[in-house]
Amino acid sequence: MNTNSFQLRHIGPNQKEQEKMLQAIKADSLEQLINETVPDNIRLKDDLDLAPAMSEYEYLAHIKELSEKNKVFKSYIGLGYHEAIVPSVIQRNILENPGWYTAYTPYQAEIAQGRLEALLNYQTMVCDLTGMELANASLLDESTAAAEAMALLFDVRERAKKKAGANKFFVSEEILPQTLSLLQTRSTPIGIELVVGNHEDFTFDDDFFGAILQYPGKLGQIFDYEEFVAKANDNDIKVAVAADILSLVKLKAPGEFGASVVVGTTQRFGIPLGYGGPHAAFFATKEAYKRSIPGRIIGVTKDMNGKRALRMALQTREQHIKRERATSNICTAQVLLAVMAGMYAVYHGKDGIQYIADTVHNKTKLVADYLEKAGFKQLNTSYFDTLLIEIEEARLKPVAESFKVNFNYVSDNLVSLSLNEATTEKDLMNLFTLFGQLKKRPNPVKEENYDSFSRILTQEPFHSDFDVIADNVARKTSFLDNEIFNTYQSETDMMRYIKKLERKDLALNHSMISLGSCTMKLNAASEMLPLSNPQWGNIHPFVPLYQARGYQEVLKKLEHQLNIITGFAGTSLQPNSGAQGEFAGLMTIRAYHQSRGDSHRNICIIPASAHGTNPASAVMAGMKVIVTKTAENGNIDVDDLREKAEKHSDNLAALMVTYPSTHGVFESEIQEITKIIHDHGGQVYMDGANMNAQVGLTNPATIGADVCHLNLHKTFAIPHGGGGPGVGPICVAPQLVPFLPTNPIIETGGEKSITAISAAPWGSALACLISYGYITMLGFRGLTNSTKNAILNANYIKERLDGHYDTLYTGEKGRAAHEMIIDCRDFKQNGIEVVDIAKRLMDYGFHAPTVSFPVNGTMMIEPTESESLAELDRFCDAMIAIREEIKNVTKEDANNTLKNAPHTQEMLTSDEWDFPYSRKQAAFPLEYIADNKFWPTVRRVDDAYGDRNLICSCNPIEDYM
Repeated sequence: MNTNSFQLRHIGPNQKEQEKMLQAIKADSLEQLINETVPDNIRLKDDLDLAPAMSEYEYLAHIKELSEKNKVFKSYIGLGYHEAIVPSVIQRNILENPGWYTAYTPYQAEIAQGRLEALLNYQTMVCDLTGMELANASLLDESTAAAEAMALLFDVRERAKKKAGANKFFVSEEILPQTLSLLQTRSTPIGIELVVGNHEDFTFDDDFFGAILQYPGKLGQIFDYEEFVAKANDNDIKVAVAADILSLVKLKAPGEFGASVVVGTTQRFGIPLGYGGPHAAFFATKEAYKRSIPGRIIGVTKDMNGKRALRMALQTREQHIKRERATSNICTAQVLLAVMAGMYAVYHGKDGIQYIADTVHNKTKLVADYLEKAGFKQLNTSYFDTLLIEIEEARLKPVAESFKVNFNYVSDNLVSLSLNEATTEKDLMNLFTLFGQLKKRPNPVKEENYDSFSRILTQEPFHSDFDVIADNVARKTSFLDNEIFNTYQSETDMMRYIKKLERKDLALNHSMISLGSCTMKLNAASEMLPLSNPQWGNIHPFVPLYQARGYQEVLKKLEHQLNIITGFAGTSLQPNSGAQGEFAGLMTIRAYHQSRGDSHRNICIIPASAHGTNPASAVMAGMKVIVTKTAENGNIDVDDLREKAEKHSDNLAALMVTYPSTHGVFESEIQEITKIIHDHGGQVYMDGANMNAQVGLTNPATIGADVCHLNLHKTFAIPHGGGGPGVGPICVAPQLVPFLPTNPIIETGGEKSITAISAAPWGSALACLISYGYITMLGFRGLTNSTKNAILNANYIKERLDGHYDTLYTGEKGRAAHEMIIDCRDFKQNGIEVVDIAKRLMDYGFHAPTVSFPVNGTMMIEPTESESLAELDRFCDAMIAIREEIKNVTKEDANNTLKNAPHTQEMLTSDEWDFPYSRKQAAFPLEYIADNKFWPTVRRVDDAYGDRNLICSCNPIEDYM
C-alpha cells in the first residue's frame, strides 16, 4: 500500500473489496460498470488536464508556504467585518471537531438534539440583543440577510399597498456598500425600485412599502432612528435595521423602537475573518411574519413521551412545498458558524459580553480622545467602535502600511477606523505612535505609559469622563438572562457542555450518512487543518490584494481546477450556498439576454423532478416558470419539453436541469434536450447537485450546458457542518464570462459584471481552502477514480437490496448513477410509512437516506466513494433487517418496532416494558450494534404540536403548556 496516496485514504473500498463488489453486481471491471452507466456520447475522451496528486504531507507544506504569502496586517477597516478572538475551547471542541463539522442538516431531529440546542441558544441570543420576537437559525451573510429582509417586507405588504402597487424600498445612504450592491441585485428582477437617500430627508409617501437603516451607520455614526421608524410605521412602511450585534449591548434594541426586521452578522462573536467567510448572519423579525421568514427556524416541541424536544419548525425548507411561490430560495443556514457564535455567548455569558462591548467602546473613546489632543478632527458625534477622521489619504496610507495597519480610506481626505475585541494595548500604542508621526504634538507615547493606558481601559471612571452614546439611544433593557448564558464560564464546564451536546448528535464520525443528493463524503483532516491557521483566518475581505497573495493564488488555482472539471471558461467563487449559485447562474443568463437586446426572454423551463430551490431561484431572477412532465421511466419527457420550447420560443430564457437526474439516472437524451433549448434561443443551467457522478467522466460543457453551480459542500468535500457552511460557485461558458458578479469594494467578475451575489468578493473564501486541498491531493486520476467508486458503491447497495426493496429508476442498462431511489410506498399495506423506516434506522446506528424526495414515499440513497465495503454491508444488513420487520407487522397493530422507533436509553432501562418485542430487538437487533451503540436522546418528535405552539428560544416548555 502506498502510504503517501491520499486517494487510497479517501476512497473507501480497497482493490480486493472493489473486485468483490464488481463480482456481486455482475460486472467484469469498473470500466464496464461505467460504460453501462454513463452514455458513451457524453464520455470525456481524455484525462482531466490537472496536476498529478500531492501527498498529504506535500500538500500541508504547500498550503503553509502559500499562507506565508498573506500579510496579516492589523485591520481597522470595519464595514461589517472585525477581527475576533475565537475562544480556544470553542476552536478545539467545535471548529476542529468532526463530531460537529461532519453532521448533516437536522431534518432527523431525534439524532440531532445537540446541534438543535446550540442553534436554539443562538436564536435566543439574537432575539435578546435585537429585541425581536423570532429569529432564524442564521443566513449566509449580512448583505444576503438584508436582501431577504427586503423580500420579506415586500411579501407582507399591507393589502392596500399591494393593491396600489407600492414597490419602492428606501435604502439609507448609511448602508454598507456591499449590502447596497446585493439589494440592487435582488430588487430589480422582482420589480422593487430602490431609492437611496438620507433618512433625515425622507418623504414618507404611499409608493413605499419598506425601508432599511444601518445601525450604527457604515462609518460609525450612531443615529436616533426612533422618530423615523414611528413615522414609517404610521405610513404602513415597515422598517428593517441592519445592526452591529456587539453594539446592541450598548445601544437600544431595534425591536424597542419599532423595527419589523433586524439583520446583521455574528462574525465578531468568535468567528475568524477568513477573507470574507463563512460567517453566520442573523435574521430576526416579528412572530406575525413567521410564515414568511427565510431559511430555518429551530423550535421547541415534545416527543412521544411528552418530553421536551427540538426540531426544525414550520416546514422551513419551504421551496419543496411552495416551489415557484416561495419568497426565498434559501434552504440552508451557516450552522457551524452559528453554533460557534452562540457558544461564544454561552461561554462569555451576559457579564462577559457586556465587558467585551464596554472594553471595545472604551478603547474607541481613548483613541478619539488622543486624536483630538493630537489635533485631528474626528467627525462622529456619537459612536460605538468606529471613528471618522479628517486626514489626507496620501499622507496616512504609506505610514499606516509601514506600521502594518489597514484603515478604511473613505475619500482623499476621510478615513474611518474600527476597533474590536482583538485590539490590544500594544495595538493602541502602535496607533498612537502611527498618528504621532503625522503630528508634532503630542510626542509618540512611550513604553512607560503602558500602565496608565491599562488603567484607563479597565476602570469605570474613564467611562464617565465623556459620553458619546446619548441617553435616548442607550440600551436600558436586560439581555442574556437565561440560565444557559450564566452557567458555563469556566473552561471545564464549557468543554463538558459542548461534549454533552456532541453526544446527542449522529455525525459522519460515527457511521455512514447515505443521503441522496447531499453527498456526505469524507472531510479529510488534511483538508481541514489550514482553517485554524491565523495566516488564513485573520485576513479582512477588503484588504489590498497584495496582502492576500496566498489567498489569491489558491482562489485562482481553484477557479482553474473547476473550469477544467466542468469544461467551462470562467468561474465565480462568490456564491456562498447552492441556492446562491442557482440565483447567480440565472442572473448571468438574464444579463446575457439583456446585452443582446432580448430583455423579453423570461421563460424558464424546469422539469417536475427538479430541486425545489430551482423554481424559487427562477422567480427571484425575474423569470416565469414552465414545468415539463416526467416520463414513466423517470426521465424528462422530451416531447413535452420540445412542445413547450416551441410554444415559448420567442421568450425562452433558460432550462434548469439536474444531471444525472434527480432520479439518479444519466439520461441518454441530455444532448438532444440542451440542443432543443439552444435552437429556441435559450441558455441551459445545470444544477450541480449530482456532480459527484460526473467528475472525470463527463462534464456540464459536454452535455451542452452554459452554466452550472457546484456544491463545494457536496462533491468537493467541504463539510456540511450540521447544515452549513456551503459554497456554491458558478462555472460558465465563454459567452457568460463577462457577466460574472463583482463587488463594490474589491472588483471581481467580468467586464459587464452583474452586481454582488454575496457580501464578500470571494464569498466564503476560507472554506474554499478545503476544496482546493481535496482536488490537489486527489489529482486528475484520484478525482476520476472517486467518481467511479461512488457509482460502484451505489450499484453495490442496489444489488444487495434487490429483492428486498424495489429500485424506482435505473439507466437503460439497469445501472444506477451515484445514487438511487428505493420505493417504500407498498409498505403502507402493513401500516408502515417511509418515515418509520427513517426512525428505525436510528436504532441500527444510521442516519436515514433522503426521505420522500424527489418522489413521495421513497428513499434516495447515496453512499459516496468514501465508505468501505464493511460499512456498506452494515447499512445493507440494517435495511434488510428492517424489511423483515415490516413483513411481520400489520396496519391493525401499531405497537411495533418501527412505529415506536427510535428507542431511547431511558426506555431500555425503565422498570416497565410494555412492548410485544424484547429490549434486545428494540435496541440491539443486529450483532454489530452492541460494539458501537448510538442512543437517540428523545423519542419521535411531534412536529405538528411544535408548529401549533411555536417556541423558538430557550424558555422552558412548561411556560407554554
